[in-house]
Amino acid sequence: MSDTGTAAPGASADAPTEGGSTPLRRAVTGPLLFVFILGDVLGAGIYALMGVLSDRVGGALWVPLVVALGLSLLTAGSYAELVTKYPKAGGAAVFAERAFKTPVVAFVVGFSMLAAGVVSSAGLALAFAGDYLATFIDVPPTAAAIVFLGLVAALNARGIRESLMSNVVMTVIEVSGLVIVVVVVAMLVGGGGGDVSRVTEFPSDTAPAVATLSAAVIAFYSFVGFETSANLAEEVRDPSRVYPKALFGSLAVAGVVYVLVAVASSIALPPDELSDSSGPLLAVVAASGAGIPPWVFSLIALVAVANGALLTMIMASRVTYGMAKQGLLPSALGRVLPRRRTPWVAIVATTGVAMALTLVSDLETLASTVVLLLLVVFISTNVAVLVLKRDTVEHAHFRVWPVIPVLGVLSCIGLMTQQPGQVWLFAGIFVAIGVALHFVARLARRTPGRSTRG
Repeated sequence: MSDTGTAAPGASADAPTEGGSTPLRRAVTGPLLFVFILGDVLGAGIYALMGVLSDRVGGALWVPLVVALGLSLLTAGSYAELVTKYPKAGGAAVFAERAFKTPVVAFVVGFSMLAAGVVSSAGLALAFAGDYLATFIDVPPTAAAIVFLGLVAALNARGIRESLMSNVVMTVIEVSGLVIVVVVVAMLVGGGGGDVSRVTEFPSDTAPAVATLSAAVIAFYSFVGFETSANLAEEVRDPSRVYPKALFGSLAVAGVVYVLVAVASSIALPPDELSDSSGPLLAVVAASGAGIPPWVFSLIALVAVANGALLTMIMASRVTYGMAKQGLLPSALGRVLPRRRTPWVAIVATTGVAMALTLVSDLETLASTVVLLLLVVFISTNVAVLVLKRDTVEHAHFRVWPVIPVLGVLSCIGLMTQQPGQVWLFAGIFVAIGVALHFVARLARRTPGRSTRG
């Protein structure tokens, strides 16, 4: 897809940042970054995804997942170049500011990323507090969701290394659940059970291409999460070298896992049974006859949801911190704990908004809004990498072929056309609120008696 650029004469090939120093702690190694991205991409969605996809593509569950992986890799290429070129916290907002030189555009991009993260975290908190938690304890869902977000915030504030080490443990548990699905179905097939022929069967009343496109929009959501890693760039050791490997490696592993789980699900159960189940993977394991207790998968699902919420809130707080340092949000949001060196004000602010959003019950609309907001971010990032191709920095960085981001923009536009009007309206309200906040912040900075930096 690309090659690594050479350092400018006299520059270090390992220059960690354009500016050279950062108030954040560089505690994220290559393996930690790989697990961070893998854990965020795998997330909790896969535990409910197969039922939705089977309703669109029948038994050919793996096909839209492969298409979605390809679409994700297009935008990932743009992130790999920009993150290694400008390894600063703030991600897409920083890229937009450099490329378009317009604070409002940079703010809309950053706020879209921030809003998507906070809304997603609220939804994950409610998912954590729902039926999975009820398997073990009966508590009011909203109260449980708020307490859950508070615990996530505490871990986030304690330190990025502590957060990512927790992510390592939770990702191992999360992946183990998916491995169990594949293994028990393999045992089922070995014993003469299941139906392998279903893996190539599409619905008889829909053309395969149409069914695949429709399902790819849903499958794309399962790969969302890799973009959050851009906001850790300022805390990664030697990002120019390790970031591309961690990014593409984690997406490849996630893709392989998804395809294996999809094939296993199709073999174990017919499409109608998968689509009728609210816990399709639990149904798959039950159909295998392996005798694994139902509470085991409830526990694994809780860990998966908790992991997704932790990683998403890390992203949201780093976006807020980065935007504050860029002057797009009040400077108070850029304050860092002296010892822990984590952006504590940003963590408190984003957690507070997520807690408030747990009062919103229409999670389906919120989930679709997350995707639409992220597509806005992805379009901006793909365009930004083209605009900044002529900009040079004094350290080596990843380079993506220009055709890749062009295809990335087209793929995002195609996915956006599949979103209903209600989702567009909801996302528009979020963006409008963000623009209003931006102008309020600018006005506050210009008010006499206030600091020009917020």
